[in-house]
Amino acid sequence: MQTKPFRIGTRGSPLALAQAYETRDRLMAAHGLAEDMFEIVVLSTKGDRITDRSLSEIGGKGLFTEELEEQLLSGDLDFAVHSSKDMPTVLPEGLFLSAYLPREDVRDAFIGAASSRLVDLPQGATVGSSSLRRQALIRRLRPDLKVITFRGLVDTRLRKLAEGQVDATLLAYAGLRRLGKQDVPTELLDPKDFPPAPAQGAICIESRIGDDRVNSLLETINDHATFDAVSCERAFLAALDGSCRTPIAGYARCEGDRITFSGMILTPDGSRFHEIHREGDRTEAPAIGREAGEAIRAEAGTGFFDSWS
Repeated sequence: MQTKPFRIGTRGSPLALAQAYETRDRLMAAHGLAEDMFEIVVLSTKGDRITDRSLSEIGGKGLFTEELEEQLLSGDLDFAVHSSKDMPTVLPEGLFLSAYLPREDVRDAFIGAASSRLVDLPQGATVGSSSLRRQALIRRLRPDLKVITFRGLVDTRLRKLAEGQVDATLLAYAGLRRLGKQDVPTELLDPKDFPPAPAQGAICIESRIGDDRVNSLLETINDHATFDAVSCERAFLAALDGSCRTPIAGYARCEGDRITFSGMILTPDGSRFHEIHREGDRTEAPAIGREAGEAIRAEAGTGFFDSWS
């Protein structure tokens, strides 16, 4: 019988903490455990410490997970809670994504000071975003806009917007909702025109392969529809060697026993793009995503990816 608290690893941002507390609360409810049976362990990651450069410049997605994964592997943590879209497609040996919480809204939120809608921004307005996908999609829709790298915590970006450093910015609506800031967006962007990042809006839990005690605890809060959809999207990403250096969008939806997937790849300037759609049985979710990635890569041709390096 468990006597020591389960140690939950997380980054220290308000959003990361909200996700860790949601995970803890779901586990408490599922197992009838008291709050003191869980300990939230906050770690600083390289991605948190370096905020003056884009993620693509300083190493990509692993920047938000490395320190947590080291403590998972050493046994100092029982499991770690992450934003799924921050996760590299290849995890350290011995670790896996064992559970996903029910997915939040996948849409991107536009927050405009100069205009309430992206398409209505003044000619040459400045938009700040840390995501190469968002940057490319903005340029695709409005090539006249000036798009700059814009990093920092949610409140930091909103403050910079209020100070007039940019005319608009974009954030994941899921994160704003989890922080109680659902009224901040001036527009929610349609995924058909502005498709989300693979795994956007999903909280994942990373644990050790073979740790039956912890993994059986986590299985009770795993949302199977989210698990299948995100597995499909991550397989698409992996087939394209996707990282924070690459503009890739992908979104899968489960309906009954079926899964539908839509993916897009773009050049960083948004001038060229390819789209793909697939559907099939949910049991084949990773294979569907992987095949879509391989197919869109072949369709685009090797020259398309020259600008990704």
